[in-house]
Amino acid sequence: MNEQSSHDPSRRSVLRTTAGAAGASLGLGAFAAGTAHAAGPAATAPDAATAAGTAAAPKRQGATMAGVPFEGRSAVRVGIIGLGNRGSSMIDNFLVVPGVRVVAVCDPVRAKAERAAAKVTAAGQPAPAVYTNGENDYEKLCARTDLDFVYVATPWELHFPMARAAMLNGKHVGVECPVAMELQELWDLVDLSERTRRHCMQLENCCYGRNELRVLRMAHAGKFGQLLHGAGAYNHDLRGLMFSPTYYEGPWRRRWHTRLRGDLYPNHGFGPVANYMDVNRGDRVVSISSFGTPALGLAEYRAAHVPAGDPSWKESYIGADRTISMVQTAKGRVIRLEHDVSTPHPYSRVNSLGGTKGVFEDYPARIYIEPDHTDDRWADFAAYADEFDHWLWKEHANPPGGHGGMDYIMVFRLMQCMRLGLVPDFDVYDAATWTAPVPLSHASIRANGAPQQIPDFTRGEWRRARSGMDSPRPA
Repeated sequence: MNEQSSHDPSRRSVLRTTAGAAGASLGLGAFAAGTAHAAGPAATAPDAATAAGTAAAPKRQGATMAGVPFEGRSAVRVGIIGLGNRGSSMIDNFLVVPGVRVVAVCDPVRAKAERAAAKVTAAGQPAPAVYTNGENDYEKLCARTDLDFVYVATPWELHFPMARAAMLNGKHVGVECPVAMELQELWDLVDLSERTRRHCMQLENCCYGRNELRVLRMAHAGKFGQLLHGAGAYNHDLRGLMFSPTYYEGPWRRRWHTRLRGDLYPNHGFGPVANYMDVNRGDRVVSISSFGTPALGLAEYRAAHVPAGDPSWKESYIGADRTISMVQTAKGRVIRLEHDVSTPHPYSRVNSLGGTKGVFEDYPARIYIEPDHTDDRWADFAAYADEFDHWLWKEHANPPGGHGGMDYIMVFRLMQCMRLGLVPDFDVYDAATWTAPVPLSHASIRANGAPQQIPDFTRGEWRRARSGMDSPRPA
């Protein structure tokens, strides 16, 4: 490992947490090998990102994973890596879903792993194996022969090596956002999934939001006509949490703002809109152009709220306070993505969809579609709620868990697919597509907004219509 500086958290320190402050809880260069960058402008990504975005898809090394079902089983045996904010809350969902057993837990902070183990026994399950022996103990968890699925909720730069270890050891794996940090890592995960025949999924909980699933069903029912445009975002004021000495274990999330200028967290906004447009299932995204504001918000917040002498004063922030990206699809549709966690504003994922018959916009939810509306005024989206509620929300009207219940809905559905031997709602191609804006938006901003090609991770499979989030209720 590179010699550490005051600007650079060790790999051990960044492992000691989960991935999410606001949601479910990217990055180029040496992180693929587990090494660390120094903070500041010198740590920005190399221009090779642009070349990687325009290169032809590499030759397929295995068979496609599109439409491949899980093997059915009576129970799903789960291992969890990362037990900070996100992992410690998500374990509760795994413990209440029928037919799921938490077999092993891992975190280098022993107290966190032991608290998680206590939750397992309190739920009436046998005590799980506990892995706390340093930063690489997750490898032993992945090597166990009594696991079916590995859940990863660690700092972003560790998602790729952990997902890789899980698949190489024959496990299906679900990863918190983003699934990896580099384009080459995304290709590696696609290739590994195809070679090992193991699913690698981006566990994007916002795809299971109640409004998101309603809009999805309305889009598929033709209520918006021919789809033209959509928008998604992660606009969430995280300044207080990023400078908190206790919320995250270490400054790993804030320090990504010293390394990349682009959209660090596109998945929450991108995933739902991609589903509306059947991206990778009849359409695909082909290019992204990104623009970023100056990076002022974190430094201003630090000046107002952080005492002199705090280690954060050695950090230089380059991440744009707000990034705006325009994504083009093969069918000519346009998707706008936004990211802003550094300035004061209300929470919004934007979540908009428009077509030849009308438009939906969220935060607050409102709609205008023909022939229902003709007065040029927004209408109440609640009028469509019952008709277009997804069967998952009809069966689980008051789900437990965080983020309004969509965390539980996501875990329930994934475990249901695994138990019944169904095709998962999303796959490694979706994971790679939804995360590609991380390195590509950085490259585009560095190139003054020049378009960057988004690879076809499906290698042509996108032309084939297939099921996704709008799958029917199993018998």
